[in-house]
Amino acid sequence: MSFEQALSGLNAASQNLDTIGNNVANASTVGFKEGRAEFADVFASSMAGGSGTQIGIGTRLAAVSPQFTQGNITSTGNPMDVAINGSGFFRLATGGVISYSRDGQFSLDKNGFVVNSTGAQLTGYPANASGTISPSTPVALQLSLGNIPPKATANAILSLNLDSRSTAPVAAFNVTDPTTYNSSTALTVYDSQGNSHTLSLYFRTTAANTWSVYAAGDGTILNAGNAIGTLNFGTSGTMANDVTLNPSIPLTNGATSPLTFALLLPAASTSQYGVSFAVSNNSQNGYTTGQLAGFSIGPDGVVQGRYSNGQTRDQGQIALANFINPQGLVALGGNQWAESSSSGQPLVGAPSAGTNGVLQAGALESSNVDITTELVDMITAQRIYQANAETIKTEDQVQQTLMTLR
Repeated sequence: MSFEQALSGLNAASQNLDTIGNNVANASTVGFKEGRAEFADVFASSMAGGSGTQIGIGTRLAAVSPQFTQGNITSTGNPMDVAINGSGFFRLATGGVISYSRDGQFSLDKNGFVVNSTGAQLTGYPANASGTISPSTPVALQLSLGNIPPKATANAILSLNLDSRSTAPVAAFNVTDPTTYNSSTALTVYDSQGNSHTLSLYFRTTAANTWSVYAAGDGTILNAGNAIGTLNFGTSGTMANDVTLNPSIPLTNGATSPLTFALLLPAASTSQYGVSFAVSNNSQNGYTTGQLAGFSIGPDGVVQGRYSNGQTRDQGQIALANFINPQGLVALGGNQWAESSSSGQPLVGAPSAGTNGVLQAGALESSNVDITTELVDMITAQRIYQANAETIKTEDQVQQTLMTLR
């Protein structure tokens, strides 16, 4: 009698419904990958080997295989949320135990570690004090929440046009008398303690195509009132070579004194034409101390700190892991998997490297469960369950018929 086949069918249909039910239950779980129940038929062993007349004895659940298809990416606006667009898994560490996940709901703990809701730490490549990242063995990413130190100005660039129609002043240069120079501009520079200082530059034509440059620091004339440099222009109104000036500002505030830096006036962008004086570039590389204002994560996984002084600094890079056979991973719960002999060893690298996907910050990967498909599959599994129950009913009726024969 076929009770065994029907019972295995009932059991298989029940397990299929369990799988479908688990998929439906996790339809809103971030990073969840739907499972697919895979079945295999069962035959009794036969020494005679009469395969042509062999009748199977039912079915069994061969595997529940996770389907690692891409889920929809939904914007959240939270800068610490990260979605993987493509292949790969986040690499997490919990007390030295490594697991893998597609769930990018991260936050910072009190020590600056990037963690998920279970406290597992996201791993990656750290940056040194200067913001340089060197890929090595991934470690738990710990972001610095402190201020960045100030940087004294070492280089500055000034690009401008001097009015060729200007005439040489008669009186000697006097910083307090605007009639003794033709044009002026100023830029902010920083000392070793991050204090700002104003460098004022004064341009005075002394002859055709020749200009003297005077300077003052915080209102005090520099170089004993003498010019700190000269600009010479050709008949076309351009300079033949770059000019570098070296202002030196004496300080009394405890910072390194004097504050000396190189001020470059590039020949390509410094001119003397018959139009009004104008500055086209005024920049320098110093800055004051900066307080952390926030973080941003790039498609390449680089976590960058943003500071109140307008500076940014790389603090680390998220590492991704991939597997030759991701369906061989062992589910741990909590949106995490562990490697196994079937999955193979993890291939760890930066996002977009090798087969790894890219990252999208401020977004999460939704579950890849399709509710419509699951509901249709649920109806099918229910019909299969009913059909196997009907087989048992029929077999029972056949047995009752046999028992009533006389």
